[in-house]
Amino acid sequence: MSNAVYFVSYKLKKGASAPDFLLAAEKLNNEYMSKQKGYISWKQLLEGDMWVDLLTFETMDDAKNASTPSGPNELAEKFYSFINLNSCKTHLFSVEKSY
Repeated sequence: MSNAVYFVSYKLKKGASAPDFLLAAEKLNNEYMSKQKGYISWKQLLEGDMWVDLLTFETMDDAKNASTPSGPNELAEKFYSFINLNSCKTHLFSVEKSY
């Protein structure tokens, strides 16, 4: 079975604090994402004002299940409060080959 990678690109809301955003992301990762079945890693990339999250999971099912929490998630709400949701583009890829 191949790994699955979420590729999510977005911009922060105008005036959002990048250091505060990164703290919210770290808290979300440490207290929720990293505890999800099949979680491997979360990398946050930045070029100019465009952010990219690369979340890697063991399987496609693990990735899909982690992205749909059951019930309200205050950590996710805080994380998303920094993001211009109109700028979000999400793709879910299977890893076909690693070198």
